[in-house]
Amino acid sequence: MSNDVEKKLQKLAIEVVSQIDKKKAPYVEIPQRGLSNVFFDDEERMLKMGDKTSKRSFINIAHTKKFMQTMLVSSYAKQLVENNKHAGIRELYYALKHSIGKGKENTFEDQSESNLIIEDLERMIDVLREQLNLTADRRGFIYGDIEIRDGKDRFNASKLGRGGWAVPGNIEDIEFKKSNVDRILVVETAAMSDRLIEERFPLDNNCLLVACQGQAPRGIRRLLSRLHGEMGLPVVVFTDGDPYGWYIYSTIKQGSINLAYLSNTLSVPDAKFVGMTMDDIETYELQGVTEKLKDMDRKRIEEELKYPWFKHKKWQKQLNKCKKMGVRIEQQALANKSLEFVAQDYLPEKIESRDFLP
Repeated sequence: MSNDVEKKLQKLAIEVVSQIDKKKAPYVEIPQRGLSNVFFDDEERMLKMGDKTSKRSFINIAHTKKFMQTMLVSSYAKQLVENNKHAGIRELYYALKHSIGKGKENTFEDQSESNLIIEDLERMIDVLREQLNLTADRRGFIYGDIEIRDGKDRFNASKLGRGGWAVPGNIEDIEFKKSNVDRILVVETAAMSDRLIEERFPLDNNCLLVACQGQAPRGIRRLLSRLHGEMGLPVVVFTDGDPYGWYIYSTIKQGSINLAYLSNTLSVPDAKFVGMTMDDIETYELQGVTEKLKDMDRKRIEEELKYPWFKHKKWQKQLNKCKKMGVRIEQQALANKSLEFVAQDYLPEKIESRDFLP
């Protein structure tokens, strides 16, 4: 695979040099980012990148700096792949940041600039950032009866203490050797994950617990996609009952707008949502432990109501009910019943009855 990536990077460079040799203004062609070039594929049930592209030309004054940045990042990535070295995206930013000539302007003023160029490069040559040997800070962990090979180490993710296995940013070389679980339970917060581990929920219910700690990072999403595809494990998602928790679920299920070009490798269209929902407030008498919606919550609801992937009548009901009630409900609110309630009652009952949202 590294050889294929190296060839793609080299091809990009050769095309630019060839343009210069022909006395043409060098440019690169990049698939456009943003909602205008993203569509929901009903058949595959995931977000996809459209076919709109734009040119980034060296002689266009509005593009010159980004063109230079694109060449810098491409060259740095090629060095990493050639030398089998890995670098964090923060390291790349600092490695490539310097002033230009005798001026005071820098190649990169902020890491957000280099991050966007990395995403552009992914789309241009159709590779994962991780295949360019670029990684981000790790976030999220797993706990459960599954054997994994990571390099020379082979271990069971239920034998590493209550902290489980911290999922690295790059899992392309990870091997899944053996699994004794029936499903994957993705949990939004680390606190709820710790609660479930303490109550022995993963072991007593034969599930692999995956803590994404907020919006699921790429490493976690890639892990879920691989586990579902390679081991046939169903994915059930458990988040807060609010528009942000529901969006976390949607990115796991069908991808995100920003990374629509990676949906095939980062999404699980068969994923199901177990909670929390607005109906839970009434069913479990949690009216006294809700939180009021903020203006940003209401704005997010209005956006999600319009997304094609939230058009299912069950999701429209939840979003409209949330807006009407004016409240949100957090996972930790279930502690109002008892500390053991989520592990002994809420999740087992819902999973057993398949009380899921699509």
